[in-house]
Amino acid sequence: MSSVFARIGRRRALQGAAAGLVVLGLLVWWLLPLGEAPPSGTIRFSTGTKAGVYQDYGERLRKAFRKDMPDLSVKLLTSDGSQENVKRLATDGTDFTIAAADAVETYELAANHPGADRLRGVARLYDDYLQLIVPRDSDIKSVADLRGKRVAIGPVRSGVRLMAERVLKAAGIDAQKDITPRADGIDVGPGHLKEGKIDAFFWSGGLPTEGIQNLADSFTFRFVPIGADLVAKLHAQGGATRYYRATNMPESAYPSIQNGVAVPTIAVANLLMTRTDIDPRLTEWVTRAVIKSRDEIGAHVHSAQLVDLRTAIYTDPLALHEGARRYYRSVKP
Repeated sequence: MSSVFARIGRRRALQGAAAGLVVLGLLVWWLLPLGEAPPSGTIRFSTGTKAGVYQDYGERLRKAFRKDMPDLSVKLLTSDGSQENVKRLATDGTDFTIAAADAVETYELAANHPGADRLRGVARLYDDYLQLIVPRDSDIKSVADLRGKRVAIGPVRSGVRLMAERVLKAAGIDAQKDITPRADGIDVGPGHLKEGKIDAFFWSGGLPTEGIQNLADSFTFRFVPIGADLVAKLHAQGGATRYYRATNMPESAYPSIQNGVAVPTIAVANLLMTRTDIDPRLTEWVTRAVIKSRDEIGAHVHSAQLVDLRTAIYTDPLALHEGARRYYRSVKP
């Protein structure tokens, strides 16, 4: 009888070991294609301004790519933000980039914008939140109160400029006539607010953003709410405003400033993008690395924690690149 139990025990042990090997094999297959040499060469990746999330995320993605594709050189290019990123990608200035969905559709809908039909999605990443920052003792309580003020609305080719001008219009303010517009970005805007050179500044980015976190360490400020009534007026403008959604900036974004209070605002999705002429095999490897590195990057860039395999395929207004589609099909349950 003991020999019977022994044989059963050995059989179960072998079955368990075989199952373990299958799981291990599937895991390796998910992480890296078996028997396939990693892509090599050089790619150009357009990020954003210093102290912004695009730049931080891009730098950490480059490290993630290096692990899986050690012979692939990634050249990072700083930019003003979404609008410049979309144009660069469409006109062969870069190979991959990140941009907000509203900036993508704005470029696609505009007349005489070259290369718009070649743009393709790789992954939906995380949401940008519009943030309107003023000194703590400011008399600005709403967007309408910005009339007559010195307001940083972002660099000309940035995504924040696109959103800020639309929000101001929804509040009945002409950005060129009713305020003194400044082109400060997240790299200089916080310092200029602290020095009293501007009265307010807009920023659109993932939560939290390093530039705003750093400001909180040395200056007392607050966020001006952007209510749902303005979002309804934004949607009435049509076009790319359909990508804006009413939401709240959670109290955990900047705890020392918000003091447990969420802030009404608007959000828009960010997309990782490429072009139709980029090699599908390269794009498949890039897509895999983005999904695979989520937790590692998310430990440093909080926004990256929101990258989700289940929602990454929704890159509207862009169709998925063939390489990205291959990856998502390969991991489909």
